[in-house]
Amino acid sequence: MIRDITIGQYYPVDSVIHRLDPRVKLLGTLLYIVSLFLFDSFAGYLLVALFLGGVILSSKVPIRFIVKGLKAIVFLLLFTVAFNVFFTTGDHVIGKWWIFTLTWEGLRLGAFMGLRIILLILGSSLMTFTTTPKGLTDGLETGLHPLNKIKVPVHEIAMMMSIALRFIPILLEETDKIMKAQTARGADFETGNFIKKAKALIPIFVPLFISAFRRASDLAMAMEARCYSGGANRTKMKPLIYRKRDYIGYGVLVCYIGAFVVLNILVPWF
Repeated sequence: MIRDITIGQYYPVDSVIHRLDPRVKLLGTLLYIVSLFLFDSFAGYLLVALFLGGVILSSKVPIRFIVKGLKAIVFLLLFTVAFNVFFTTGDHVIGKWWIFTLTWEGLRLGAFMGLRIILLILGSSLMTFTTTPKGLTDGLETGLHPLNKIKVPVHEIAMMMSIALRFIPILLEETDKIMKAQTARGADFETGNFIKKAKALIPIFVPLFISAFRRASDLAMAMEARCYSGGANRTKMKPLIYRKRDYIGYGVLVCYIGAFVVLNILVPWF
């Protein structure tokens, strides 16, 4: 399962989505996530799926690599869908057993929640697949630059978010190495009840936390050795500049929002 967690990883390939300005991708991801929580119809989720499918094909990232990230949330997905299906009250009751009541409203809500989680994970992961950590940092800093006027440390916030995303795949790889090393020493992580399995994780968490703190300390020392001093008076080797493809990207986002508004007006019931 550790190998199935792909969030925070960058997939290097030459595509039009990779070449887009990070600000376009950040705004597009934000609008995409907001639209997921505003849609309340199957037609709306079909529009989101078509939009996401077009972006995935344009990114040239293998679909199997993107879908692999869903394996880590299968339990959460099933639990969320089952909770909404059996504990949602409604007027159209299909069946009832013990404390569980199956209604048409519950099935509809469970299907919506399942689609929402799947599309949310796929869409948000695609941003990290197509954007380097440096690009994310520059895009966040430039996009949030107006907040500097009210003394918000924009550069520091962007740097911390970028480092956090970069550390996710590193810590997952470290966890995989530690688990293999402990398994070679006779550790058993598969058998036993829940309490036994939880105790078996202690030999993993202790060296993992030590390694994480060591890596954080090494990174801080490296930044200090290079005279890093935050966002004040810093210049960039490659400043972000909008190009023709970025304006086309904004145009696609405008079309997507327009389709979203029209669909909510014309098909609010399906």
